[in-house]
Amino acid sequence: MAKILHNKQNRKELKQLYSTTEETRTVISFYRYVHIDSPDILRDELYAAFDRIALKGRIYLAPEGINAQVSLPDLHVEEFHRIIATFDVLKGIRLNIAIEHHAKSFFALTIKVREKIVADGIDDPSFDATASGIHLDAASFNELAQLPETILVDMRNHYESEIGHFKNARLPEVVTFRESLPIVLSELADQKEQPIIMYCTGGIRCEKASAFLKHHGFKNVFQLEGGIIKYAHDVKAQNLTNLFIGKNFVFDERLGERISEHVIAQCHQCGAACDDHTNCANDACHMLFIQCASCAQKLHNCCSQQCADFTQLPLEEQVSLRKITQFNGSSFSKGRYRAARSGTGIPNH
Repeated sequence: MAKILHNKQNRKELKQLYSTTEETRTVISFYRYVHIDSPDILRDELYAAFDRIALKGRIYLAPEGINAQVSLPDLHVEEFHRIIATFDVLKGIRLNIAIEHHAKSFFALTIKVREKIVADGIDDPSFDATASGIHLDAASFNELAQLPETILVDMRNHYESEIGHFKNARLPEVVTFRESLPIVLSELADQKEQPIIMYCTGGIRCEKASAFLKHHGFKNVFQLEGGIIKYAHDVKAQNLTNLFIGKNFVFDERLGERISEHVIAQCHQCGAACDDHTNCANDACHMLFIQCASCAQKLHNCCSQQCADFTQLPLEEQVSLRKITQFNGSSFSKGRYRAARSGTGIPNH
């Protein structure tokens, strides 16, 4: 019998199914820059193995490596460890266990083959992503990060750092990783001798970014081992000072996990202290933005009054209007939208 290497139900059906489950699941992320000869073959092998243990999430494969964010039932965690040990490219890989777990983090298993596991815009055959900076554990990170000559750089996007970041970090105002690399390179061009620490969510972006700086002649480049996720675990386990303030943005249904009690962001609609991201409830918009509970109630979980009114129309009318109506989701990149304080949903710039 042929193996089925795709989801048998669509995402909407799967989301409805898992929204009511009481099943406890563990959320895990992992990556590795490693040469993969046949990503397509590995894709099929991984899908067959992971589907058996009800693993859900997103896995990207490329000739340069693997990048995964997944969740699986707690009762299958041991089997998961046994499975990854059977694949040479996964043996000994570091697993980042999420700070907060949720059965609704992922609803389907998607494994895709791409040109790169992290889109970087680098078109230089001599660049080696494995030649990364020196890895720092939480204690070493704290020590070096607090020295006055150290430069700390957040390699995430602005909508991630908006809700949480390390103290005194430089926060590039970017929407994509590939956008951040030339900006960081330019801004640090005169500081090639200073210690530079790069960090991101789980390590995959700063791994490549630190290699990128070294490729361009920077001498003292470091990166936070395991990113913010591992750091949060380690400072708690080792009773270290937590230098991270706020929330860590995550790319699943949770959209964030609490690292410290600080709330450093504001509702994009009323300005109240808030660090809860949401996607606009209007299916024709889906703008990512920060919204407090009060505005969510007033605007039906939408980014604007326009979208709120639109969601109240009969479904047939919504479908007919989608192609001729422009919403914030088609006008603004992630997190760029700011609704007017009046609640009208007219963007402020």
